Amino acid sequence: MRLRKSFCLTLALCFVVCGAVLPADVYAKSAGATKAAQSRQTVTGTVVSISGRLAGRTRQFTLRVNSYTTASDAERLNNALRSGGEGELMNVLSRLDAGRVSIGTGVGVPANAVIATPTAEGGTTLLVLFERNIGFSELRAGARRADYRFGYMEIFLDGRGRGEGTFIPAAKIKLQGDTWVVEDFGAFPARLIGVRSSGSVTNAR
Repeated sequence: MRLRKSFCLTLALCFVVCGAVLPADVYAKSAGATKAAQSRQTVTGTVVSISGRLAGRTRQFTLRVNSYTTASDAERLNNALRSGGEGELMNVLSRLDAGRVSIGTGVGVPANAVIATPTAEGGTTLLVLFERNIGFSELRAGARRADYRFGYMEIFLDGRGRGEGTFIPAAKIKLQGDTWVVEDFGAFPARLIGVRSSGSVTNAR
């Protein structure tokens, strides 16, 4: 699976985001496939909006990870996008549940897929894909934003569990060759700053 970032952005047989290409075989190494008891990882930080009506505003975010997405589930997502486009991808994604992500004071939404990849420096990259809530006002107005059904986060953590990242609150996803292209509804993704991670997830589901 490849995820590449354009603004547009990109994911797939590898994920390429922010210029980093992550080979598909990394998923198997990072996820593991053993079923066992896990603890929880909690990641917190600040979302800084760069464009749109929320430009310059900051909000807190919390990502609670109960399990990492397995290599087999990552392959299912890729096959779904390849065979049925965004609709089939959403059907498969909505059945996954790796944790929960919340922005501000809201209760949040399920973090359907969380893919953890170790970095050469001893840290971890977390790729988070989820089904976003689409408000009734968006649907009633037929707003173009309602077509952007996915949320996406990319978080870079160092060996101490500190870092930064990128957040796309409303995204469309399509396949170009073996690469997923993640298109941002806004002009630029939001930044994640002051990121801190505590706890750990021992094994994938």
